[in-house]
Parts: sequence; C-alpha cells; structure tokens
Amino acid sequence: MDVYEIDPTADERWEELLQNHPRASIFHTRGWLEALKKTYGYTPVAFTTSPPGSPLTNGIPFCRITGWFGRARLVSLPFSDHCTPLVESEQQLTCLLAYFRKKLHRESWSYIQIRANEPAASCSSRFENSNAGYVLHKLDLTHDLSDIFRCFHASCVQRKIRRAEREGLTCEEGRSEPLLNAFYRLLTVTRRRHGVPPQPMRWFREMLDCFGDKLKIRVAYLHATPVASILTLSYKRTLTYKYGGSDDTFSALGGMQLLLWRAIQEGSRNGMLEFDMGRTESDEHGLIAFKDRWGAARTSLAYFQYPPHRKNALATMNTSLGKYVCSHVPSRVLPAVGRLLYRHAG
Repeated sequence: MDVYEIDPTADERWEELLQNHPRASIFHTRGWLEALKKTYGYTPVAFTTSPPGSPLTNGIPFCRITGWFGRARLVSLPFSDHCTPLVESEQQLTCLLAYFRKKLHRESWSYIQIRANEPAASCSSRFENSNAGYVLHKLDLTHDLSDIFRCFHASCVQRKIRRAEREGLTCEEGRSEPLLNAFYRLLTVTRRRHGVPPQPMRWFREMLDCFGDKLKIRVAYLHATPVASILTLSYKRTLTYKYGGSDDTFSALGGMQLLLWRAIQEGSRNGMLEFDMGRTESDEHGLIAFKDRWGAARTSLAYFQYPPHRKNALATMNTSLGKYVCSHVPSRVLPAVGRLLYRHAG
C-alpha cells in the first residue's frame, strides 16, 4: 500500500472519517489539533493509505514536536490521554507502521509514539510498549442515574455529594472569563501540590475558541469562594473529564464530587453513553483509588514507541527533581514554568 500525508486541520475528508469511525475520540478532532497548533506551534499531520480524491478509510494523526536541542519527534497526540489509530484492518496498521519506521530514519526523528486506547498486535512490529504506565477509567452511562449513584462508594463519593449539597455549595457552569480564571487558579494550586507546572493559560483559551459549546467549565463555590473546578469535553456520545483542580483546604466539603456528579447527570440526560474520567499514572495510587470509587471500569493504556528505548519527554518532566522544583517555586512563577516546558514536553 502507498501512504499519503495530509493536513487533518485542512482536509475536509478528515471530519467524515471521524464521524464514521467507531474509535474516533475528542483527541482526533480538528478542534484538538487546532488548539495544539495555535498554543504550542506543533505541526499536525495525518498518515493514510487512502489516495487523494477518495474518501478516507483510515488515518493516524500526529504532531511534530521539536525538543530542547532541535531534535524532532512525532507523537500521536501530544497531551492526549489516548489516540487510537483509526484503521480498518491489521494490514493497514502494519503498512503505516512500516512507513513510520522508514520515515523516522530518513527524517532523523528522535522517536515516534502512538497512544492507543487498546492493545494493537501489529505495534509489536518493532514498535514496543513505551511503559508509559497509564490507566484509563470509563464510567458506563447507559444505566439509570439512580443505579449509577448506587454504584458509587458510600462514604467517599455518595456521602461527599450529600455533604456538598448540605453545606450549600453552589455550582456555576459555562465558558465565561470569570469561570476560566477561577478554574485556572484552582488548577495551578493543584498542579503545584502535585509538583508539576500548570498548562499555559493560552492553552485553555485556545481550547475555548476551538471547541465552542463542546467544552464546559464547572466551578463549585462556598459562598463566593471557588473551591473546586473541572473542565469537560463532549464528542459524539462520550463526555470526557480532562482537567480539574481544587483547594485542598475545602476538600472535605465534597466540591469535586459534586461537580463530577453534576457532569455525569448532564451527560446521562443528554444521551451520552460513557464518561471518560481520563488517564492516571500507574503510581498515582490515590487518584486511581478516587476514580475506582465511582464504579468506573479501569483499563491499561497501550502506548507504543519506536525506537522503544528512547525516554519520552513528558516522563522526563515528571522526574523527582522536576517535581521537587515545581512544588517549591512561588505560585506566581509556576505558570511561566509551564509556558517554558510544555512546548517541548508534548
């Protein structure tokens, strides 16, 4: 098979492929690719065996990222929890992977990484598991809301939701500037607590612009004080929880639980089939336990890389030294650290 390169942000066939392919997610969309391009300057490209002028039957999107020392790499896709190759057959995937290997050597790329949502047998063809160590949680929304609620952990989720309501926490949702600012302050506090910098504010502004009403910010307030916030994305019949933050001082009030429950309720009423709770690093046992308590199904994410021995840039940023530095710099400086690092870490 011949392999062709297209610009998925400009080729009108890309959207048709996403609509027709069952594995297409929010991370394959033009909105996600446009936000990456506008924020970080990444060059999006998709590879397909479908010739020009014919409908796309397959495609794998990538972004070209330039590292600290000018060495480029291809990632499918930066800052995406998962981006499964959109192929019809094992033969198509094998052909595309062989093309990637040859192109890597011609272009002198550092490595190529594919962030699949499910194991792909052909990725063993010199593409090996990158040992990224992520798990994914998804909650089935096809049941009645009362049944979904009963599956939540009694004390860690159900009781927290009831307490949030009893304490009088209020929730606001939308896409306004005050909501974005409240969300970003809580995100920065949380990322500092975890020892990593927040994404640049521009990233979220570009997401708001590129996704329109598919993006929603929810903020929980105690009186006038924002205590928790989440950002969700909707695509087809999946609601995705992508970012969140909270003020640890008020964690006992259940603000985060209340916001997630409100998102689940809305998703169910709007006909969503699943609530994607996002990826978690396998050593973040507390966050994994938090998501487990919602009754969400947990699976391992299959990230594949060629050559396999290259350490990926995002893992490098999450070293103990990096976390120590980020947890000790002043909060007002941390966003600047994020602006400097994330462009090279995708």
